[in-house]
Amino acid sequence: MSVESAAPFKNIQCRVDERGVATVQLERPDVYNAFDEEMIAELTACVRQMANRSDVRVLVLASGGKVFCAGADINWMKRASANTPDENRADAERFAAMMSAFHQCPKPIIGRVQGGAFGGGVGLVCVCDVVVASEQATFAVAEARFGILPAVIGPYLIEAVGVREARRLALTATRIQAGEAKTTGLVHHVCRPDELDMQVEAVLADMLGNGPTALQEIKELFASVAERQIGPDVIAETVSTIARVRTTEEAREGFAAFFDKRQATWSVR
Repeated sequence: MSVESAAPFKNIQCRVDERGVATVQLERPDVYNAFDEEMIAELTACVRQMANRSDVRVLVLASGGKVFCAGADINWMKRASANTPDENRADAERFAAMMSAFHQCPKPIIGRVQGGAFGGGVGLVCVCDVVVASEQATFAVAEARFGILPAVIGPYLIEAVGVREARRLALTATRIQAGEAKTTGLVHHVCRPDELDMQVEAVLADMLGNGPTALQEIKELFASVAERQIGPDVIAETVSTIARVRTTEEAREGFAAFFDKRQATWSVR
């Protein structure tokens, strides 16, 4: 399988294979893939690039080493504590922009979690659409241990697990195992470490068998109607969306492939 490397980065790797799968990999294993200003800027730029590439269909968010992501680099946080309020606000805005870039990405994102995810690392898990975790993975919303709070990641944590569970995780800063994370909805698949890539490939196979534009339409519509009361406006939006999408070339090909008992032209198996 041919793989194309995207523009070189210092703290992450980004490569796109011939299927249109973009793997965005954190590469600071010496500091447990903790992020600082530089990694935040690189992740933001990378996910925005992948979002705008027509040949990219799905993103996989992964990391090298034994830990998925330890959250914020403690040295970065130490520097931030000595900054002025305006400097801290700018810092937080850059982090928020990164989280938003992942959350608003029109392409599906699969999280591949091989080890610990702590603080902001949990935030990265929350912005993935489907999360596959090793049995060895653990998770902790640990900000309160340092006298701060999970402010920027808070909305994404609440969206992923609900308000009450998010409060429990943030107030206790307790570390939970992958199995418990699955029961909360933070994780979708838990497997043995040696089966992690196989499970990620299984999720990819499911997604790549679907219309690429349909996947983007799903993300856009669900983001629009989530948390809104089901009323005339929401109903009208769903009606206009399906009416429009049914007339697309992708929809015509999907129905034709079904009736012809063949794979659609965009299906990758």
